[in-house]
Amino acid sequence: MIYKLNAPQDFDCEVFLPASKSISNRLLIIQALSKGGTIKNLSICDDTDVMQQAFGKNPDIIDIKAAGTAMRFLTAYLAMAEGETHTITGTERMQNRPISTLVDALHKLGADIIYKEKDGYPPLFIRGRRLNGGKLSLPGYISSQYISALLLIAPYLPGGLKLELTGNIVSRPYIGLTLDLMKDCGAETEWENDNTIVVANKIYHQQNFVVENDWSASSYWYEIAALADKARFVLPGLLPNSYQGDSLVKDIFLQIGVETLFTSDGIVVEKKSEPQIKKWELDLTNQPDLAQTLAVTAAMLNIPFHFIGLRNLKLKETDRIAALINEMKKVGYVIKEEEKGSLCWDGERCTPTSEPVISTYEDHRMAMAFAPIAIKIPAIGIEHPEVVSKSYPQYWNALQEAGFDIQQQQ
Repeated sequence: MIYKLNAPQDFDCEVFLPASKSISNRLLIIQALSKGGTIKNLSICDDTDVMQQAFGKNPDIIDIKAAGTAMRFLTAYLAMAEGETHTITGTERMQNRPISTLVDALHKLGADIIYKEKDGYPPLFIRGRRLNGGKLSLPGYISSQYISALLLIAPYLPGGLKLELTGNIVSRPYIGLTLDLMKDCGAETEWENDNTIVVANKIYHQQNFVVENDWSASSYWYEIAALADKARFVLPGLLPNSYQGDSLVKDIFLQIGVETLFTSDGIVVEKKSEPQIKKWELDLTNQPDLAQTLAVTAAMLNIPFHFIGLRNLKLKETDRIAALINEMKKVGYVIKEEEKGSLCWDGERCTPTSEPVISTYEDHRMAMAFAPIAIKIPAIGIEHPEVVSKSYPQYWNALQEAGFDIQQQQ
C-alpha cells in the first residue's frame, strides 16, 4: 500500500499527540514488579501493546514484533521471573538486531538465557530465576535500552546493582528518564560519578501515574511548521520540565525560526521567521530519534548540515543512515556519512525520481519524517504507511485533520 500526499501551505489547528511510549513501557515494567498501581494515558501503539499482552496473557511464546524496547525490557524482566519459562521472539529484522551485550550482563547476574537459533540474537529461551546483585561494566555507546533494562530490575537484586558505563555515553537522557521514573516509584538511585550508577536493593512502591504526551511525536509538527509558509499548532499534554530527552526539539527548531510557547496544558508551536542559519551543526548523541526529522527538514529548507552522534542509528528498526541516504536521493538530495555516526549535506543535488515513493524499511520514523515534505513536493508517496502504528497510530488521521490530502493506492 502507498499513500500519496498533498499539503496546504498554511496551518492553524490543535493536534492531539500520543502518550510517550518511552514512559509507558518503563512504567509497565515497574508496575509488573511492584504488582500494583495505575497508569493513565498509557500509550496506544504496537510497542506498548506487545508489552501489555505479555503481562496480561503470560504466554509461553512472546512475539514482540518489531518492538526493540519490549525485547530488551522483557528479556531482563523475564530473567528474574522465578519459576516461569518463556521464548521471546520478533520480526525477521528483530532477529537480526544484536542482544548479546544485555544477555551477557544478565548471565553475570545468574540468568538462564539460551539463544534458540543464532548466538547473540533473538529468539531467546528464558528460564526465570532469582538473580544476584553486584557490579557490572558495560560500554556507554551501546543502546540505552540495554542499560535501562538492567536498571529497571535492579531494585529487586540482592545488594542492588552498581553499573559502570565505559567510554562515551550515548542517549544519556533516556537513562535519566529511567532513573527519574524509578525514583518517583520509590527506588534509590544515584550517579556515583559521571560514569557509574548505583541502585539500592529497595523495591518499588505502588504508584499512580498520568503519562506525559510524546515529545518525539511533536517533532513532526515542528517539521511541518518549519516547511510551511505559516503554521501554528496547539499541542496539549507536553510539560515544561519533561523527563523526555527529545523535549530539546523545542530548542533545536528555535534555531530555524519555529518558536514554542508553554501554556497551562501544553505548548503552542508557531513559525515566526524563515531560517537564517547558514549551516546546521548538531550533536545528536542524546537525541538520535530526531535525526531523520532534522535531516529531511534541513534539506527541504536548503540548509547544509552536519549532524554527529548517530552511531546507533545503524542498529534501529533499520540502518537509518543508509535509509536516509537512499531515500533523499529520490527527492534530489545527496546526503552522506562522511565519518561513522554522522550525516551531512553540503548542498549537492541530483536528479530526483519522477513521482518519488519513499520506502519506509519497516521503520515508523522514516514514514513520519518524510510525510511533511508534501508541503514542498506535491504527491509524494509513502510506502507501507501502516508502519506508524509502532509509535503513532493516529498520525495519518492527524495529518488529514490538519489539512493534508491523503490518497491510498495499491
